[in-house]
Amino acid sequence: MSATFVLRSSRLSAEAFTSTSRSLPSVSRLGQTRGYAQKKKVAVKQHSSGFKGNKGKDPKEKGFKKEKKHGTFLTLPANQVTNTLFKPDNRVVLDLPTYSTEALTSAAVGKAMAFPMSENEAIRAYGVPKNLVVEFRVLSKPCSVVRDVTVTAIDTLDEASSKSSRDTRLVMTGPSGCGKSFLLLQAVEYAAHNKWIVMYIPRAIKMVDSSTAYTYDSRTRTYLQPNFSYEILRRFFSVNQSALQHMKSRGELVTELQSLPEGTPLSNFVQAGLSYKEDAPAVLSALMDELSRQTTHPVLLAVDDIQALYNYTAYRDPHYRALMPQHLSIPRIVLEYASGKRAFARGAVFGAESTSNTAFQMPLELSEALGIPPLRPAGPYVARSKELAEYAQGLRNFPVPAQLSVDEAASLFELWMKDNALHSGEVRGTDGELQSRPNDELFMTKYCEASGNPRAFVWKGLLSTMSSY
Repeated sequence: MSATFVLRSSRLSAEAFTSTSRSLPSVSRLGQTRGYAQKKKVAVKQHSSGFKGNKGKDPKEKGFKKEKKHGTFLTLPANQVTNTLFKPDNRVVLDLPTYSTEALTSAAVGKAMAFPMSENEAIRAYGVPKNLVVEFRVLSKPCSVVRDVTVTAIDTLDEASSKSSRDTRLVMTGPSGCGKSFLLLQAVEYAAHNKWIVMYIPRAIKMVDSSTAYTYDSRTRTYLQPNFSYEILRRFFSVNQSALQHMKSRGELVTELQSLPEGTPLSNFVQAGLSYKEDAPAVLSALMDELSRQTTHPVLLAVDDIQALYNYTAYRDPHYRALMPQHLSIPRIVLEYASGKRAFARGAVFGAESTSNTAFQMPLELSEALGIPPLRPAGPYVARSKELAEYAQGLRNFPVPAQLSVDEAASLFELWMKDNALHSGEVRGTDGELQSRPNDELFMTKYCEASGNPRAFVWKGLLSTMSSY
């Protein structure tokens, strides 16, 4: 047995087998007489180090080759980095008029304006959609171009300031990249600076993609989202703190951990939800009720990616069945105001669809309510959700133009050119550095390549010049 093991084992090295076979001469004789397989000599390959001529040399000597390390790069000397792109300290900040309610008139169409960035600014507190974050980081300051559809959206807000939100419930629709998110952000900024109370949700997909904790509440028979409710209250309080301090509650707030009497300032309502995260869902629901009763300030509920609230969510019940959006506390509140089941005495509900996430596309129920063609052919025998159709009832379509006008695109082109974000059509100035200058041929080339689409004009047109630099 020992001889056979020694002969057939493949884990022994050549030297170990040789030494073993020498101590057992009977093994070889058995192999020769009985026909056992003989051990074949294997040549052990000597692995070289890969360095030639370095043996015995001092690493400090000239000609010694160091080992190459992947991922290490040498920095360029400062005298070779001459472009202004690599000098953030010397970068010129855009000098643009401020986006304000007084300046937003028909005469402002085609002009670029910078968003104010105060401490309690809506754009700073609520954030922006992902596709806008990159543009705002590349530019020296957040800004946008006022379009003709911007003035139309603002006029709609002015008319809704004295009406119930049931009369103004619209969803901004259009092809991918036409500027729906920018238009919704412009409406939010206008309302925030025009004495409106604003609740802005820039990424509604986060409410239904199972990215936050949820617990079942037997009293409301819905799934609460305490973490998301807490974040909404915190951001809402940062933007609307001054208005909430002068508004009194018309009802009593009673939760499991605390209670507030009638006549309490609404700012204390929000702080109650921020004190105990477990009470945040109940406080958020009570706050929305108080906002719907008051008539001091108009209220704007703005939701981006609103089509995600009309799809099955990524949340699961104990039986691992997908939850409907109305079974979650925050989506249910938004759907009730979007459908008109609950309404603000003064205000509006604005939504914007998004095509960036293919998991939450425009559903059939919402597209039929808005009167737009569905994404897939649908006949009378295609299943529809009765509940979602009810929540979509009464929503009005607000189409956004698919193309920029020439004046709007020219203003956008000049904006990026002034911010030194383009690297085509450059000339060398008197100081010897490359400087960008507007070029009609470059503008028309990028505008035609994008077919006037705003996102394609910026991302595939203007920002693509960086890759050729």
